Amino acid sequence: MPPAKKERVPMPEQEPAVRAKNFLEVPLGYTPEMAEEEAARCLQCKVPKCVSGCPVNVNIPGFIKLITEKKYDESARKIKVTNALPAVCGRVCPQETQCEEQCVLKKAGRPIAIGRLERFAADYERNNNLIQLPQKAPSNGKRVAVVGSGPSGLTVAGDLVLLGYDVTIFEAFHKPGGVLMYGIPEFRLPKEIVEKEVDYLVKLGVHLKLNEIAGKTVSVDELLGEKKFDAVFIGVGAGLPKFLGIPGENFGGMYSANEYLTRSNLMKAYRFPEYDTPIVKGKKVCVIGGGNVAMDAARTALRLGGEVFIVYRRGRDEMPARAEEIHHAEQEGVRMMLLTNPIEVMGNENNMVNGLKCSKMELGEPDESGRRKPVAVPNSDFIIECDLVINAIGAGANPLLTTTTKGLELNKWGYIVADEWGKTKKEGVWAGGDIVTGMATVIEAMGAGKKAASDIHEKLMGVKKPIPQPVEKK
Repeated sequence: MPPAKKERVPMPEQEPAVRAKNFLEVPLGYTPEMAEEEAARCLQCKVPKCVSGCPVNVNIPGFIKLITEKKYDESARKIKVTNALPAVCGRVCPQETQCEEQCVLKKAGRPIAIGRLERFAADYERNNNLIQLPQKAPSNGKRVAVVGSGPSGLTVAGDLVLLGYDVTIFEAFHKPGGVLMYGIPEFRLPKEIVEKEVDYLVKLGVHLKLNEIAGKTVSVDELLGEKKFDAVFIGVGAGLPKFLGIPGENFGGMYSANEYLTRSNLMKAYRFPEYDTPIVKGKKVCVIGGGNVAMDAARTALRLGGEVFIVYRRGRDEMPARAEEIHHAEQEGVRMMLLTNPIEVMGNENNMVNGLKCSKMELGEPDESGRRKPVAVPNSDFIIECDLVINAIGAGANPLLTTTTKGLELNKWGYIVADEWGKTKKEGVWAGGDIVTGMATVIEAMGAGKKAASDIHEKLMGVKKPIPQPVEKK
């Protein structure tokens, strides 16, 4: 059978009944033989559309070809030419709507498993201690401050340090990684992976300052002034929880997904009392929302011993979560209550959650998002008994930094206004990722970081071209 007509090589996984009771990573990764078999399906297109589908323009055919030649570590280094976080992206990026969506084999329903191959190459290089540092340009005497150590900030730091900049990251938490560390559960992205990716940047020469809350312990103006940085990049994400605005949201046992996941992921609450971070372990849990964050919260609550329901006001086809995450959640036992809209959180005499009042919905005409708008069905109210409710309807811009930085222009939602290269209205300041776009994907934030790094380089050094690819060591 011609390679292009072969089916995708499936990824081995923990069995659902087993993984639902642990926090170990669900997909187990390809073996070298599996990776080679999948890589051999690639047609090596002369005009690879998959590359244009990648926000950081990874040379996808190039790294895949190296896998077919058993040059696994070289494959990883090929990816790192444009992507400093391949082990992360191979796990959490929505390849099915980006690079794999553009694969010519998608027409036959068998796109190359680009994300799985990226993960394999990065893991092989790391697990076999084959990581090599690329050559850096000589110091150019310029200093850049990066506020926030999430995907966009790490990308800016990684690109600029290779070009000879003195780069310092200022991170509010006690651990670097941003949303990669506090927002994504261990079973989807092991924290050891994030730590290793950050460690790679530190070895390149990036400085890390933890427990530095920009807007409180240090201001953007101080960074540009007395601390003598030539440019500041703001990549603080969108970490302010959104609320439903329904009665009962202040009852005990009501969490925002942001707090719930931060407690579990960053502060290891799922390992209490080994880690002294308590968390409510609900017996019956309702998670409100239909995105990846909702799936992460639901699957976390399930592993903590709860019977879990996803409450979502639209249908399955309208869910913004990745199909893989929905599939994994259902496999593990999470139950979907679709076309269901919460209207009140119920509480007992001790002001603790004891139910979620909902109404049934039906889909009407599409709204501004392009999805069909849910409309309440008259006289359809009912109550789901529960002792824990997690609100996962999204997050907004935290105003701490933006309200203490004069000269930044904000839009009506409180996000920073920046041009396509991340340049803000404030001189010397760039921004990117969720603090500009609102909640988006890891790889989109990284793409914004690459553009901002390129523009910073042009403005500070007069180099009127995109960031050059670093020279790889042979």
